[in-house]
Amino acid sequence: MTDDDELLAWLTLLRAPGLGGAGLRALLQRVGTARAICRDARRLPGLESAALEWIARPDTARLDADLAWLAQPGHRLLRCDEADFPPQLETIPQPPAALFAAGDPSVLLAPQIAIVGARSATAQGLANARDFARTLSRAGLVVTSGMADGIDGAAHVAALESGGQTVAVIGTGPDLVYPRKHRDLAARIEQSGAIVSEFPPGTEARPDHFPRRNRLIAGLSLGTLVVEAGLQSGSLITARLAAEAGREVFALPGSIHNPLAKGCHRLIRDGARLVETAAEVIEALAPAAQAQGAGLRARLEADEAPDGPSPDGNDRGRDPDYISLLAALGDAPASLDELAERTRLAPAALSSMLLLLELEGAVGPAVNGRWQKLRS
Repeated sequence: MTDDDELLAWLTLLRAPGLGGAGLRALLQRVGTARAICRDARRLPGLESAALEWIARPDTARLDADLAWLAQPGHRLLRCDEADFPPQLETIPQPPAALFAAGDPSVLLAPQIAIVGARSATAQGLANARDFARTLSRAGLVVTSGMADGIDGAAHVAALESGGQTVAVIGTGPDLVYPRKHRDLAARIEQSGAIVSEFPPGTEARPDHFPRRNRLIAGLSLGTLVVEAGLQSGSLITARLAAEAGREVFALPGSIHNPLAKGCHRLIRDGARLVETAAEVIEALAPAAQAQGAGLRARLEADEAPDGPSPDGNDRGRDPDYISLLAALGDAPASLDELAERTRLAPAALSSMLLLLELEGAVGPAVNGRWQKLRS
């Protein structure tokens, strides 16, 4: 079985009608590989007739379009059976089986804060979103949101302007921008963070996609900050999903005369933390951020040691791949694609290596999604 065969099988199963992430995960646990599922589909329990028909005779034009999108620089299919799939998503209800990602996938493993709120936000709400996003980004948190109008867009832009990284989780395929006015913003996010979707390329926006997107925003993040929200706002769904996943929920209070404060006030009455400064958010999330970093470091070290950890816990100084990576970084920042070309290492492996080096303080993110050495 080649990697290309397995990738094509994954893409086939991700488009199979009625299968979904939970169904695909269950079959993977039973069978082991996507190719084996496609090969033995008619003998496996739980697959409906529509899924079986698709697996037997998939639309090759759609699969070719998926492959063409993935062939572009910086595009990845992050699969739940890979080491750099975000582990924090494993604990949410209905975790996805895979994510289409454009940009730097390693940013999904970093501590994140979701900033969400009303599309028709007030001027003060937008200002608050920008202020919080700047401060939280400068504190080292990745700002995650849904790239919608209003609070979402303001948070993304402020994170970028502060030199930080940001993640946009979208409710369309990864090749589409919704709303279209955010096309330039999407390009900037791809350069200094990541755009992710569980929907295949070409998938148009539908109302039911956005609650599904919201669970990923909540699940990727250590906490969710709601800046402004009406009583019917989708941001309240994100907050509820965050609470159900055991994440922190923060809400900004507002004027009793502002209808976009009513959703935040309800959250506060229901137990969300009332916050007035970004420092309060940072203080509340610091223990969880440290725990996530320590857990990720242990996971990556174990994954990279074929016979278990070395006696001193760190053989990277003698590992030829790490030596090659640090030499490729040189004295100037470099992108993941540039490093892949220089080292001939796969982007997935490079992402894991860079993250481990970042946790050790040897490298760090630079502007425009690049990486740089922090010490010799």
